[in-house]
Amino acid sequence: MGWLHGVHGSPWGTRPVDYDPSAIASSQHHMRLLFGPGRYFRVDASGMDHVPPPPVILVSNHSGGTSVPDAWGLLYTWYTHFGIHRPLHPMAHEIVLSNGVTGPYFAKRGALQASPALAHEVLREWGHDLLVMPGGDLDTWRPYRDRYRVRFSGRRGYARMAIRTGVPIVPLAHAGAHETLMVLTDGQRLARWLHLPELVRANIWPVHLSLPFGLTVGPTPHIPPPALLRYRFGEPIAPPVVVEPGQEPPDWAVDELDAEVRAAMQGLLDGLAEERVVLAERLRDQLRGRLPGLANRVKTLRSLLG
Repeated sequence: MGWLHGVHGSPWGTRPVDYDPSAIASSQHHMRLLFGPGRYFRVDASGMDHVPPPPVILVSNHSGGTSVPDAWGLLYTWYTHFGIHRPLHPMAHEIVLSNGVTGPYFAKRGALQASPALAHEVLREWGHDLLVMPGGDLDTWRPYRDRYRVRFSGRRGYARMAIRTGVPIVPLAHAGAHETLMVLTDGQRLARWLHLPELVRANIWPVHLSLPFGLTVGPTPHIPPPALLRYRFGEPIAPPVVVEPGQEPPDWAVDELDAEVRAAMQGLLDGLAEERVVLAERLRDQLRGRLPGLANRVKTLRSLLG
């Protein structure tokens, strides 16, 4: 997902009216088998009470490679909390809306081509919520060492849209999906050498350690192992100025709003990083507490076996 131009000629993801609550209900039924307490992916979300009535622009970081478990977990969390009658329209990468296999599926679930015109229509004409992940492929394939860093790579279209429409932004930080693989490098230089930005609008050609192939080159989907997906919703941020319809926002206002959103998100990510340390220490203490009992059981077993 990213702030990209639309898919020329593709009929999918061009009409917000294609959103089908029954399709979301079906997805929720199946995703319940994967997400939630005791499931393959455990989900921990907080701050959803910060989200004001629609419309809002939900701005999130993006993690976890092409398999995007973060996006699936977020949509499951959103509809579990708000219900299927509060649509959240993700601005989607063109590849998922450019073919007859995935295009109709995602269009029914609210995904839209990433274009300013569609974003404006969703927010002002329909009054629906919009999900934007500005970092796109550069974010979801950022190196593992940067998993707690904001990486929008200068993309500010979301801030411009918020000012144009007067809609507040809710920053959302996620952690966990980037633990399902280890990205060694995003391969931006290799992508430029292969002319991928011009050919397929891809800015990366990553190298990563992931299942099932181990050392892997390219943005191939992987099988994510079980993980704890954590989401933190921040306080809404209002646009710094209001502009008349059809008027372009001043650059200083776009810069100011973008900087405020990125700072808020980085604060949320820093909090998630600190939580991870606490969780690791808690797990270590639990293991230490169990070791003496385990040692006694081994000793007893040895004595019984002679």
